[in-house]
Amino acid sequence: MNAGRAVLAVVATTAEVLARPELHEGLLAPWERRRLDRIRVPARRDDVLAARLLVRLCAARFTGLPPEESGPEQHCAACGRDGHGRPRLDGRPGLGVSMSHADGLVAAAVGPGPVGVDVEPATRRPGSPSVLRRLLPEADLREAAAHPDPGAALLRLWVRGEALFKAGGGTCLRLLEWADHGRGAVAAVAAEASVTTFTAAPAATTGPGGRA
Repeated sequence: MNAGRAVLAVVATTAEVLARPELHEGLLAPWERRRLDRIRVPARRDDVLAARLLVRLCAARFTGLPPEESGPEQHCAACGRDGHGRPRLDGRPGLGVSMSHADGLVAAAVGPGPVGVDVEPATRRPGSPSVLRRLLPEADLREAAAHPDPGAALLRLWVRGEALFKAGGGTCLRLLEWADHGRGAVAAVAAEASVTTFTAAPAATTGPGGRA
């Protein structure tokens, strides 16, 4: 049904998502609520909740199902347990789903094939050079160091790398990275399909921001 459709990727603030009346904690599965209850920092708890609600909204928009039927499952192939690992949509093995949250920002993506999304505050700077060398190609690090704003260049590399990692790192992945200046965010999506981006939680009046 969704063959040939673009991946839907959304960036929003945590406050924007939690303000939507159709999105609430009651949509979460029991295992999600248990994980949420273990988070002691209120702001981080809100971020995690908003990310899980936003991915439901994206999945509902993509599939036509209501948000209460669009929740992600998580299964870890390494240990064989549920509740963690790469998220997926129940009964729809051909659809990829991904979510991200960071300091009042959230992102979600749903679409055909493997999908990965990452969002970070535009003011954030990645870790020390020794850490970055373990995560990013040396050539990319040298190019970022020569940039007029090395910190911003490294941040863009970081979100791109995280999106690729979440999508499984395949060689056929397309990569779209963009800045949401109004929300102070930098985001990236990796997917096999083309990507349609939105810079707010999707509503009837929201328009696409770009296509990869």
